[in-house]
Amino acid sequence: MGLYGERAGAFTMTAIDENERAAIESQLKILIRPMYSNPPRNGAFIASEILNNEELNAQWLVEVKGMADRIISMRTQLRDNLTKLGSTRNWAHITDQIGMFCFTGLNQEQVHRLTQEFSVYLTKDGRISVAGVCSNNVEYLARAMHEVTK
Repeated sequence: MGLYGERAGAFTMTAIDENERAAIESQLKILIRPMYSNPPRNGAFIASEILNNEELNAQWLVEVKGMADRIISMRTQLRDNLTKLGSTRNWAHITDQIGMFCFTGLNQEQVHRLTQEFSVYLTKDGRISVAGVCSNNVEYLARAMHEVTK
């Protein structure tokens, strides 16, 4: 699993303003330097246990398949909803692609509108995290994408 181990986890912070953000970031950089130099091995040990235990590995593979199937389903639902809304664009690329991220084909202006008008966040080149799409928001996302592409 690697000589130094792999990190697992995430950290998110919010700040009131730019000055507070800069101050927090400065302190975080001081705190994380030793962590990068001496990364924990916890994630590597857990992954090794799962990958080397037949029963746990089988369970993990079922769970990974479930996640992959869910992402495929969200891609299909997004495309179907866009079609149902009357979009005349070719959205085949949404279901032709694989993985957690999807290139939507939206341009920077459309991405900006999606963010500003619908609070849908994606990269400026139109790449969106399909893992963040769920049955509760896929119709909203389709409506928003349809609206900015009219």
